Amino acid sequence: MSRRGSHPNQARGIVQVNPHYATQNAYLHQGHTDGLDRNVITDHVKVRKLVTDYLLKKGYKRTEEIFRQEVKDIDENGKPRDNSDATASNKLLPAGKYLKAFKHFELWVERGIDVYKFELAKILWPLFIYSYLRLVSQGSYAHAQELFEQLRDRFEKSHPDELKTLSTITLSQHVRENTLAKAYLENQYVIPISKTLIGSLFHFLERDLEQCGAVVLDIIQSHCRVDSVDRGPIEPFSFEAIWRRSRRQELDEVDVQEGIPGISVRSGLANRNILDNKAALKLGPFPMDQELRDDVIAELGEEDRLHPPREGLQTLVAEFKSIHDIKKEGEDDSPSRADIPYPPSRARDVVMEMQKVRENRDRFRIEGRTGGVGPAISVVMFTFHNHLGSIACMDFSKDQKLVAVGTTESYIRVWSLDGSELKSRLPAHRNQHHNNRKLIGHSAPVYTVAFSDAIANLDRNIYEAGPQPETASQLLLSCSADGQVRLWSLETWSCLCIYKGHDGPVFCLSWSPQGHYFATGGWDKTVRIWSQDHASAHRLLVGHDTAISCVTWHPNGMYVFSASDETDKSIRMWSIVNGDCVRIFNGHTEYISAMECAPNGKILASADIGGTIFLWDIQKGTRIKRCRGHGRGGIWSLSFSVESNVLISGGQDNTVRVWDVEMPAEGNRLTNQQDGDNTIVAAGGQTDGKQGGQATQPTSGTATGTGKRKGKEVMITPDQISAFPTKKTPVIKVQFTRMNLAIAGGCYYPETQDAAR
Repeated sequence: MSRRGSHPNQARGIVQVNPHYATQNAYLHQGHTDGLDRNVITDHVKVRKLVTDYLLKKGYKRTEEIFRQEVKDIDENGKPRDNSDATASNKLLPAGKYLKAFKHFELWVERGIDVYKFELAKILWPLFIYSYLRLVSQGSYAHAQELFEQLRDRFEKSHPDELKTLSTITLSQHVRENTLAKAYLENQYVIPISKTLIGSLFHFLERDLEQCGAVVLDIIQSHCRVDSVDRGPIEPFSFEAIWRRSRRQELDEVDVQEGIPGISVRSGLANRNILDNKAALKLGPFPMDQELRDDVIAELGEEDRLHPPREGLQTLVAEFKSIHDIKKEGEDDSPSRADIPYPPSRARDVVMEMQKVRENRDRFRIEGRTGGVGPAISVVMFTFHNHLGSIACMDFSKDQKLVAVGTTESYIRVWSLDGSELKSRLPAHRNQHHNNRKLIGHSAPVYTVAFSDAIANLDRNIYEAGPQPETASQLLLSCSADGQVRLWSLETWSCLCIYKGHDGPVFCLSWSPQGHYFATGGWDKTVRIWSQDHASAHRLLVGHDTAISCVTWHPNGMYVFSASDETDKSIRMWSIVNGDCVRIFNGHTEYISAMECAPNGKILASADIGGTIFLWDIQKGTRIKRCRGHGRGGIWSLSFSVESNVLISGGQDNTVRVWDVEMPAEGNRLTNQQDGDNTIVAAGGQTDGKQGGQATQPTSGTATGTGKRKGKEVMITPDQISAFPTKKTPVIKVQFTRMNLAIAGGCYYPETQDAAR
């Protein structure tokens, strides 16, 4: 017999193995674990972790993802998962689909109509928490952790306690044992939604079934109950919410049932007044378009070559780079150009930016108050006579060439400040030589007029191949009690467009600092954001309880401020990007008549008819100080210097006053308000007619007036630098130019003033 076949088993090619190992293998093949060591049972989890760690270490991310998908339906013992588990969905969806579905649904909500966002956002919290509990209960721990980390920030403010509890639920057994998880899984999450939204919601889910509809519908059907409510759209500041709040109807019965029984924090109307006054703001400068930036630098370099700066002045290129610092514009607090779309730049924009740099370099610099002596601010006053009390508003163009007034007789009149002829492009106007133009179109009193941006032109044409770009004001906006906003051409002296949308009178408007967009506020308690090329509003900002009295923009054009009159008396700061209210400033007790934001973007000034000016820290949302000195009757206009350290104000008390923004308003001094002519002069000042046009410095003591009746004492804070009294002219408009010259305008009222004596 051959040695090769000496052993029977070897002859048949069978390898002898350990009987115990073979028995163990047979049991594993049959799916039994009886009698096995516990270490073998848990080895599946350990091996799975070792494999994933190895793949990640070697950079095989795609392979690691495929491996996780393969083992997602395997439980801790290596067996196929039992889908009848009460803590898991009857239909196991791919683990990676939950996060994608949430983001897709969230994007649809954010891109929807503003008034519907709040109600639709109610679905996001149950979608998040049930997705997380499902992933954990089915053992997809990595996907659960990824979903939690990426989405937790959205719910930090509204559901902080639940998030803390969820962070401790990391294993499937935790889902079965945790009180919060059991409360959510054993009860239906109630979501009240208005009937108008139900159809849109389920239409979207059916349409985008693959992207998110399957996941959202499965969660809603398994864990939620959607209650259809017959009412208008509800959000924190909608008309429905305001109407119910005015009647102290805080919650409908259906809103009380929202959420899970026993869970105190709900996402509905109970939290509608939650406002994060610490929300991150982007108050830095708005970055300039790169193509425009390159063109401006090139042209400024040519200008420096042709006209070198005199000794002591830096070049225009250096001045431009100091204003538009790329590093400063790229900081975290600076907005992105992608946040707000703007039309492409034109030749006019290049010339205007060049001139802005020149005026910024050559301006009168206000370095601040030193040794108790204020800067020598000069004020040019324009007084209107023979108006018969019909002028309601006023504005000066930014190049100081035009002034426009709106009247109670529904028309607008525009003058040239130097008396020169106002030209027109229309052939019919060639033989008309006038220094003023009348714009007719409104059918009720005109409340606000505003010129588009302008600046003095260059003394040469930088575009030799074409005509020299015009830098004068080309457009004028106006709003009226007829509910219309009109855009006028100052080249043809005609109406270009009528913007309708407000319900009732439109009281105020303001151009965006970058142009193109403008904001309006009206009797209907709303602020609307428009653009020149759209007849309908882009944003509807709702939140005030009463009519809007004034609006103004932040210098970077990302935010708009609005003030409300009567009972509200609050100032709200709105984000133009998403329409959210990001700050609320409370403190005024009188009608808020004027607002202005400082060029540095950090300070907001507001004034009321009680003669009080408040300065606010925008970032902190707190009041810096209160400036007092004006008499009662109204402060109608405010304006900051280029450096943001000096503020001027004009009011019904016939004065223009200059304030030190940086000086603390500690203590106060008295002055005397004359009932006879209603003129307020800083303490120590003169009321004699010969001295009426001179500035006065506030000093200690009380000034006595010359009125026939005893005057009323008015408190003056020491941060008032000077006061410029007029004879009998309430000041309607004040404006700092880019060269730090102050311009003021008002209407002479001899009859009214004499009647008061």
